[in-house]
Amino acid sequence: MIWFLRLLFAAIIVAMLWVTTWASLHQALGDFARGPVIRDPWVIATLFDAYFAFLAFYVWVAWKERSAAARGLWFIAIMLLGNLAIGAYMLRELFSLGADGKLADVFARRNDGKVGLAGALTAAAIGVYLLA
Repeated sequence: MIWFLRLLFAAIIVAMLWVTTWASLHQALGDFARGPVIRDPWVIATLFDAYFAFLAFYVWVAWKERSAAARGLWFIAIMLLGNLAIGAYMLRELFSLGADGKLADVFARRNDGKVGLAGALTAAAIGVYLLA
């Protein structure tokens, strides 16, 4: 099961990188945000759905991470990068298991609150948004 989840979250990251690259090559994010499509009720509903899911996932991350800095950086990364950040978080958790690790450890273990990955993702996200 651990290998399946590793493959699943790696595939999510690859798919999200592909689709965001493809979309960016067809239309700038700023053009989309100013266009008429953003006012479509289903686009708005889909955005609410996605961001509530990001927030729900973040609540679990906030419980797992013990430092305020890690919690804050993961919040920014998840809200700006969505499933890319979620996939990265899950891969970090899944690959931190030892050879005898159990899946329950991924869900129940609390972390010391290291900020490296969260900080890198947040910096990358802010850079991308500033360039857009």
